Amino acid sequence: MAMNRSELVAAVAAKTENSQVAVNGVLDAVFEVFVDQISKGEKVTIPGWLAVERTDRAARTGRNPQTGEAIQIPAGHSVKLTAGSKLKAAVAKK
Repeated sequence: MAMNRSELVAAVAAKTENSQVAVNGVLDAVFEVFVDQISKGEKVTIPGWLAVERTDRAARTGRNPQTGEAIQIPAGHSVKLTAGSKLKAAVAKK
């Protein structure tokens, strides 16, 4: 089962005894900082928990699955998430 955003906001609000509005604002700000930094090519690291960085993908030749025709796929960017040691240890316990 996956936790959605509203469930995450409610859980954090309950743990921190803050309002859901305040927690939602903080979460929005965190995501804005992530977007700003990663779009500039900067790596965002929360030591022990996770690292997020932009990766480059080279241009390549692909195939249209319907026709089998070769097509050119342009170079682009992707996002890489790496789990930190604390997160890996927490998952390994369960």
